[in-house]
Amino acid sequence: MPVDSPTRRAMMAGLAALPFGESTAAPGAKVRTLVAYFSRSGNTRVIAGVIERAQHAQLFEIRPARAYPADYFDTVEQARQERDRGDRPPLADTLASLDGYDTVYLGFPVWGETVPPVVRTFLSQHGWQGKTLIPFITHGGYGPGDCQAQLAKRAPGATIRPAFVLEADQERRTTTSVTTWLKTID
Repeated sequence: MPVDSPTRRAMMAGLAALPFGESTAAPGAKVRTLVAYFSRSGNTRVIAGVIERAQHAQLFEIRPARAYPADYFDTVEQARQERDRGDRPPLADTLASLDGYDTVYLGFPVWGETVPPVVRTFLSQHGWQGKTLIPFITHGGYGPGDCQAQLAKRAPGATIRPAFVLEADQERRTTTSVTTWLKTID
């Protein structure tokens, strides 16, 4: 299905509107799987919700304490600066520990060909020894960059499975299309 089809857009909007705040695990069941994700535009959030429901997992949204700018290009610049300085921005919420989880699905968009700074913060807050880490990564057309190597470096002791990688460049393509169109207007 083309990324710009009305059917796909309606499906993505419907998935994005589903509630993601609580686990879908059966009452009384011990949840051993976590889906942690960071999403700026909603693409990664949709994937996280699908995984949460399919795996009967607990969901945790990684959010910076100070939100990134609403403007796409301002966010890109801020993320570049954070990356270049090696920042680990504080998170809005923290997860006490990973002790109750065997498997962690970790989702994020690629920023500057690497793991976003807020996800580096999340990784640094936890011990990964004996955990299985399964990344799911969205990107705007440049691929996963060095994300797999960064995860290996920042989650020592984890068994890192191959990532699910999806090009989700709608925001960048939309911005480019609108900018090109605006140039045609006198």
